[in-house]
Amino acid sequence: MVGTVPPVTTVPSPRRPLDPDDRRRHWYENELGWRTVPGEPLRLVTGLRFDVLDVPVEAGVAALWRLGPGSPVAVRGDRMRLLVAAGSAEELPGLLDWLEWGALAPALDLVALGEGGHMEAPPVPGTGPVKAPPLAGAGPAKGHPGPSIPVGRPGPVQGAAVWLRPPEPGCEVEASLPTLSAVGGAGDAPDLVRLVDTVATQCHRVRLRRSCAQPLAFS
Repeated sequence: MVGTVPPVTTVPSPRRPLDPDDRRRHWYENELGWRTVPGEPLRLVTGLRFDVLDVPVEAGVAALWRLGPGSPVAVRGDRMRLLVAAGSAEELPGLLDWLEWGALAPALDLVALGEGGHMEAPPVPGTGPVKAPPLAGAGPAKGHPGPSIPVGRPGPVQGAAVWLRPPEPGCEVEASLPTLSAVGGAGDAPDLVRLVDTVATQCHRVRLRRSCAQPLAFS
């Protein structure tokens, strides 16, 4: 009598754990629905879900109170990235003219990233060794304690982008971003016009302060 052959059980190969960059890309694309740029370093596409105002940290801190509590903000070295509504970068030149900043716009050190642009993707909040540098006046965000030491003190890792106010999965980020449609709106709706006016004013002050700090040149 020929014995029956037991069925062959196939054991699936263990999955290779995602490396930190893969986990970060997965978080942005699957948890937040933000598009990333292929390749490394990991970068976020601007102009689709959001645009970015890239300003000196000193100017950005002074403007944080113009943002809604859920509006994400990133810091990289001495630069701050304020996330604003998609399309804001295209509106910025005309908005600066309307606010009578047009003549000084080239010297304001105010950069807008919109369609076709990208920004470095900070590590997923709470997973990396790098934390946002404390910034005086940044104020508390929802679920994130406010910083407490003077502006200008170097962050833990110079040149590395980190979230000062990170986006929250499951929340509609666009609803918290400053937009032109909120002008004259009720309540605490984020207002791009007032944000840009505040940022431009602070950028101008930073420029004047830096000019005064430059040593005089004698011939």
